[in-house]
Amino acid sequence: MTATAEAKPAVRRAGGRPDSVQLLLNNRLATAGLVILVLMILLALAAPFLGLADPDVTAPANRLLRPLAEGHLLGTDALGRDILSRLVWGLRVSLAVGISATLIAALFGSMIGLVAGYAGGRTDTLLMRGIDMVMAFPYILLALAIVAALGPGLLNALYAIAVVNVPFFARNIRGVTLGLAHREFVDAAKLSGKSNIRILATEILPNVLPVIVVTMSTTIGWMILETAGLSFLGLGAQPPQADLGSMLGEGRKILFTAPHVSIIPGIAIFLLVMSINLFGDGVRDVLDPRLKSGALSRPVARTAIARSADGAGPAKATAGDVLKLAGLETEFRIGKTVHRAVGGVDLNIGEGECLGVVGESGSGKSVTAMSVMQLVPTPPGRIAGGNILLEGEDLLAATDARIRSLRGGAVSHVFQDPLSTLHPLFTVGDQLVEAIRAHQSLSTTEATRKAEELLALVRIPNPGQRLSAYPHQLSGGMRQRVCIAMALANDARLLIADEPTTALDVTVQAQILALMNRLRGSSGASILFITHDFGVVSAICDRVAVMYAGRIVETGLTEDILSSPAHPYTRKLIDCVPVLGQPGRRLDAIEGLPPAVSDLPPGCAFAPRCPRARPACREGDIALGSQGEERAVRCLFPLAPGERAEADA
Repeated sequence: MTATAEAKPAVRRAGGRPDSVQLLLNNRLATAGLVILVLMILLALAAPFLGLADPDVTAPANRLLRPLAEGHLLGTDALGRDILSRLVWGLRVSLAVGISATLIAALFGSMIGLVAGYAGGRTDTLLMRGIDMVMAFPYILLALAIVAALGPGLLNALYAIAVVNVPFFARNIRGVTLGLAHREFVDAAKLSGKSNIRILATEILPNVLPVIVVTMSTTIGWMILETAGLSFLGLGAQPPQADLGSMLGEGRKILFTAPHVSIIPGIAIFLLVMSINLFGDGVRDVLDPRLKSGALSRPVARTAIARSADGAGPAKATAGDVLKLAGLETEFRIGKTVHRAVGGVDLNIGEGECLGVVGESGSGKSVTAMSVMQLVPTPPGRIAGGNILLEGEDLLAATDARIRSLRGGAVSHVFQDPLSTLHPLFTVGDQLVEAIRAHQSLSTTEATRKAEELLALVRIPNPGQRLSAYPHQLSGGMRQRVCIAMALANDARLLIADEPTTALDVTVQAQILALMNRLRGSSGASILFITHDFGVVSAICDRVAVMYAGRIVETGLTEDILSSPAHPYTRKLIDCVPVLGQPGRRLDAIEGLPPAVSDLPPGCAFAPRCPRARPACREGDIALGSQGEERAVRCLFPLAPGERAEADA
């Protein structure tokens, strides 16, 4: 009844996970910003060696020369000074002031944020109220007041800009530190006897440092603009010293008669600030570990589909099948390496049937389930081949709107951790109502009434009161029941349960399994149940599919698989499970580790760990062979009924 198509040989490419430089260079905008910024910095550093005219020497006879004039590439200003020379030297000053002000603000702001967030209590209150007092004034007015008190000048402008930006750093760093101060690794450091200063330096600071770097990269541009603004008003660089802001200010009086005098420094400011901002965005993305997938872009709403013409051929659904997977291939591209998480899987689930998918962690169970509704994140994931049929409809050919309508409607998911699945800031009632109204034209009152009925259906006591509870106010079992109720809200035809009982204690686990079994019988929904526990399989599943290294290695009726497994891998998985009332039963263990799906061995992927492996097992592809109407195994030398895996070792 179930068969798995032959998978293609694993594609292996040179190279592994890209480093930070490669990730940054993958971002074209960030790379463009970096190139422009580096060129401008090199130009500023090389100012003394370029043989430019003295930027402060006036020549009234050459005043207001147009660009490309002889001896003056960018023309001259109202006093006959060479604009190119003043631009290069002014760029040097603006960069120095912007970077220096950023470093000062980052140093003092980060120190305040670290101390306030870690110490808490009165220290936090005193420091943050002081920061609030500074932030109570508009920062430009505060900067003007500081310069007015200290006197005009570039150095005083630097101090003013740095001071008004200290609260920005302090607030950001304090928030991050506050979230880290009570984490387990900080408590462990305290128990080890470390002082508070050492904890801040060795435990908190390394975790906060990426935030500081990102904040600095995005702040330098602001600092340069603010300094230019003060110089534009005559409070920054004083004549004859030039920076980009003072050059812009000098040209504003003759904007209509000689526009190049102000347009040229304006373009320089635009290019400098834009390049810094683009580069800062790239640095932020590189420092985000969630985006280190080989391309600097966030996951899209639907898994990318890149199946070839051969893999896009029509598949025929068997009568009575709710779900049919035919040759499904899902892969992850990390840099130049291709990880074939699902290497050609065929599965089918009949109406009202529960199919259990079993295997070690990393065998491809969850990726297979996530591929059904194309929830595998792209990048780096993509569906590279095969077909997914839901009641005969090819989901890989469906539109985005159709997929959205099916998610939570015809197909629902129940995930392993309900606390991360449920939104912490909304009541369970609000979330149930939202799930109902997303697919049904009901009023809020009607949806609320149905939500209460759903909570009663999953045996939650006092369902009317529980609607107003937040997820953290419920136990783990209650939260999982809420997730099941949400999955049943729209009469789903297929329920995908991805290890929904792993995090629960045995008693609650039994209750959840009994609940799902009872609901399956009452609603007629089919269930794709993912687990690594054969004890759970025996309690709820009609059939079992055992996965290893992204492929099905054995499938059949639950009773047949448990009583006489044919694949050595299945036999060893069952032997790992203790049986209550049999204290003398031998518990087995599987030696070695599963292979990396980016470098699968030829032949049987389980051969390196199999005690029955022979030379033929390591040659060529091994197909899933039929052993009867309801049974199939991917093994050249399957086990006989009652035979142990070590029999031929």
